[in-house]
Order: sequence, then structure tokens, then C-alpha cells
Amino acid sequence: MRIAIVHEWFTAIAGSEKVVEQILHLFPQADVFAVHADPETVRNTKFLQGRQVRTSFISKLPRANKSYRSYLPLMPLAVEQFDLSAYDIVISSAHAVAKGVLTGPDQLHISYVHSPIRYAWDLQHQYLRESGLEHGLKGWLAKWLLHKIRIWDYRTAAGVDHFVANSRFIGRRIHKVYGRDSDVIYPPVDVAAFDFCDQKQDYYLTASRLVPYKRMDLIVQAFARMPDKKLVVIGDGPDMPKLQAIASPNVTLLGYQPFAELKRHMQQAKAFVFAAEEDFGITPVEAQACGTPVIAYGKGGSLETVVDSPDPGKATGLWFPEQTAESLMAAVQRFESLPAPISAQVCRQHAERFSVQRFRDEFAGYVDQRWNQFQSTLTRP
Repeated sequence: MRIAIVHEWFTAIAGSEKVVEQILHLFPQADVFAVHADPETVRNTKFLQGRQVRTSFISKLPRANKSYRSYLPLMPLAVEQFDLSAYDIVISSAHAVAKGVLTGPDQLHISYVHSPIRYAWDLQHQYLRESGLEHGLKGWLAKWLLHKIRIWDYRTAAGVDHFVANSRFIGRRIHKVYGRDSDVIYPPVDVAAFDFCDQKQDYYLTASRLVPYKRMDLIVQAFARMPDKKLVVIGDGPDMPKLQAIASPNVTLLGYQPFAELKRHMQQAKAFVFAAEEDFGITPVEAQACGTPVIAYGKGGSLETVVDSPDPGKATGLWFPEQTAESLMAAVQRFESLPAPISAQVCRQHAERFSVQRFRDEFAGYVDQRWNQFQSTLTRP
């Protein structure tokens, strides 16, 4: 089989890129396409080394490495320029435009969707508000462009034979946006890299990029109002000054930390706190792999990665229902009032459901099944 893998951009290695890494492990002969790829990222990324990543005209535009996102209005055109006619199977890894590649009736297109374009669909108003684009000429231009992208995004869904969602939450979003069903295959989490530890210390941990939608400010605000409880914050980003301004003495802001330090803190924390509405959310699974329970906002992927149950043989954490400091504070109080501590062993066992090997087995089996079905339609008289 001739296989092409299409991804939006390689500028950093995060969750969606780790999915591509495992797909390439399954299909090492595949060719890789991307709207844009930072040459340095490609050189320094093990699974891309020695590969030719075929990019679009976006990579040739001025300041593409730093300002590639500003070329979003051109990306639908860019992804349609890839000539994939020589391939039997096209696998797109999509959170923006990758699923819009052009394929023919004799080609199987499977799209692994991390999310439909968030800032063009249900999160448009939040995006415009956080970008200061609610009003004025720039605001109207942004709204018009997003309107055009929605039309294109919906139309190109017809070119996908099978959608794979990274969570049931994203599956519902796919159905809402495209009117299509999808199959759920959870993304790979490197559970093996996070060693189990059942000896905990008296502090809570949160770790993330410090950007608005992660709601790290909410977590810091909540713990500032609980001075008897210690919070450690790992991560850096544009919201750091804001957190520094509201942090109390019981809140320690460590900034960026190397992996070994992040893991050590995850292993020893009494609980990991997570306040974002994520499509899946890898970090809470990593914490559970360390044997650490999670207190998470009960919406999005957290409803699938964290188990809030009265059964001690199933529980791996607690959900709080609202993105408010008060709701989180109540969840922390409930966590500390549990009749028995959440089992570190149960947390670890649950995390292993999301392992790399599980993803490989499920995705390889899925592609094989869909390819056999597709071939049967080609040979049917």
C-alpha cells in the first residue's frame, strides 16, 4: 500500500505530533506532508529525522516559522495543492485544515481528528474575545474570514471516508459540525515514561503552558483563598505575570522545569489539579500513571480520562462542575474529606488504558479493517 500522512504543521512536538509519531511507527514507508514544517524542528525530532517532509507554499512566505498561524486564511488553498493521486491510503492528522486534502474515489481517506477548527466553530467567540477582535474593522474581517473557513471546513468533510476522534467529546463535536459519525481511538500517552509512586507529600500540583484557556489563573485564585494548602505550579507562558500578581505565599511558581523535575513533582503530589476544557488532555493521564489522583474540571476529555466514582476500585479523581474558584475549592475540600484515599494503584491501572502500545494496536487494526472493506467495494461488480 502507498500511504500518505498529512499534518498541519511541525513547529513543536505536542500531543498531535505524538499521534503522527506513532502512525509513522506503524507505517514507516509512508510519505509525510505538512502545510508548514520548521526545518529546525524536523532536524531535532527523532521520528522525522531522515524524512522528507513535503510542505506547501506557506513555508516559502515571509516569516513563516514565526508567523505561520497568521497565514490561516491561505491554508485551505495550500492543503489543496498537495498532489496525493499516487497514494492508496491518505491519513490526515487534523485540528485545522489537514482533512481538506483532495482525494479520489479509488483512495481511502481516514482522518484522525484532534478537534474540528476550534476557533472557527464553537470557540469562535472566546477566540475573538481573547484576541481583542470582538469589535472594529479587524474584528469584522476576522469574523468574515472565519465564516469562509467554516463553509470550506464543512464542505471538505465530504472528502473523508472515515473519521476517527481522539475522544467521545470530539466525536460529538464532529457530529455537530460535520453531521458525521466517528470512531474513537484515544491518543497515545507515554505511560511507561512516568514511574509509579505511592508515597505522597503535602502539596497539590498543576502543570501547563500558561495561556488563557488553560485557566491556570483560576487554580491559583482558588489556592490563594485556601492558605493552609500548598500548590506548586510548573509551566511558563504569557500568563506568568498575571499569576505572579495573584499568587499567595502558599503558591509556588516554578516556571518551566525539565522533564525529570516535572515527573518528580507529579509522583509526589497528593493530587494533580486541571481546570481546562480539553479535547482529551494528556497531562492528567500522565499524573495518574505516576499514581497521582486528579481533580479536574468536569467537561471535555476529563470526563473520559478521570474517573469520579464512589467505588474505590474505580475512582482516580474528582470532577468539579464549574470553571470557578469556588467550584474548585469545594472539590479540594471533598477530596480531603474522602472516607479513604484514592488508590495510587487504581490510578496507574487506569492510565495504562491509554498507553502507546494500545494506540498502535487499535489504530493498526482500524486501518487494516477499513482498507479491507474499501478494497471489497472496489472489486464488487
